[in-house]
Amino acid sequence: MAVSLDWNNLGFKYRDTAGHVECVWKDGAWGPLQFVAEPWMRMHIAAACLHYGQECFEGLKVFRRKDGTAAAFRPLDNAARMQRTAIRTCMPPVPTELFLDALKLVVSKNADYIPPYGTGGSLYVRPLLIGTGAQIGVAPADSYTFIMLVTPAGAYYKGGLKPVRAVILDDYDRAAPLGMGDVKVGGNYAASIFAHEKAKSQGFPVELYLDAKSHTYVEEFATSNFLGIKKDGSYVTTNSRSVLPSVTNLTLRQICEDEGRKTEVRPVPYSELPEFAEVAACGTAVVVTPVWQIVRGDDVLTLGDPEKPGPVVSALFEKVQGIQYGELPDTHGWCYAIEA
Repeated sequence: MAVSLDWNNLGFKYRDTAGHVECVWKDGAWGPLQFVAEPWMRMHIAAACLHYGQECFEGLKVFRRKDGTAAAFRPLDNAARMQRTAIRTCMPPVPTELFLDALKLVVSKNADYIPPYGTGGSLYVRPLLIGTGAQIGVAPADSYTFIMLVTPAGAYYKGGLKPVRAVILDDYDRAAPLGMGDVKVGGNYAASIFAHEKAKSQGFPVELYLDAKSHTYVEEFATSNFLGIKKDGSYVTTNSRSVLPSVTNLTLRQICEDEGRKTEVRPVPYSELPEFAEVAACGTAVVVTPVWQIVRGDDVLTLGDPEKPGPVVSALFEKVQGIQYGELPDTHGWCYAIEA
C-alpha cells in the first residue's frame, strides 16, 4: 500500500496507520496477539486504568537504515524497563518474547509508514499496558490489555541541533523522593503538565526539576534525563531514585566509555551547574537537546552558545544517529532487525 505523506515535514504528532496490536491478560495468562485496524478500543467504565492510574508505557523507534533494512533501537531495554514498571504498579509484566513478537508484527504491518532513509524520520513505537478490568475499590485489576501502536515521526531538529533555554520552577515537583519517578507511568507526566505549560508561557521550551526534598540537587528535565559535560570533558548524569533510567542516557554513556571519556553517575548539586561546559537533555524523541541557559528566578546561568550546540553533545548526537541509521558500526548489537 502506497502511503502519501510529506516525509520531510512529519513533526512529532500522532497519525493513524494501518493499525496496532493488542493482547489481553486474564486468569493468569496472556492471550494471543491480535492486529487491530481501528484506532479505538472498547473499555469498561470502571477500568482500573481510568480510576486509579494503573498503567505504564514505553517509547522507542524503528529506523529505515542506509541499506534499506528496518531496525528497532534497543527494544530489549524497553521491554526490561516496562517489566520493572509493571511490577511496581502491580500489573503482569509483558514477557520479552511477547514484547518482541508484538514489535515485529506491528512494524511489519506498518512497513509503509516507516519514513525513508535520508528524511531524518523514524517510526515511533508506543507500547502501553493498562488495567482494563473493572475495579471500584483501590486494588489491582483482574485483567489487563497490552497495546503496541506506531506512528511516523519526523526529525525533531531540522537543520541541526538547536540549543534551548530551560527554567527551574521551585513551586513544582515532578516526583516524590520515594515515589514512582523511576518508572514510566503516566502519572509522572501528568504531574509535570501544569509546570510545563507555565514554562512555555514564559518562553522556555523545557523545565528542569530539582530534588523534591531539598531543591538543592539536579534531577531531570520534564521528559528527559539531565547530562552535563565538565570542562575536563567528562560526562556526568544524575543519580536519583526519582529519575527514570533513560535508554538514551545509557547509550550516550556507553559511547563515551568506548571513546575513553570519563563518565559519572552521581548526585549533581545545583551549585555545580556553572562548572559544566555543556548541558543537555536526552531522551528517545530527540536524542539530545542542548541547553544553553538555565534560569531560576533572578539566577541566570549561561552555559553555552544560543546559536550552536557544544562540540561533545553534537558529536554524541551524530554518533547515535549514525548507529541508528546504519551509517556507523553497531558494535554493541543495539539495533534489532525487523523484516519490514
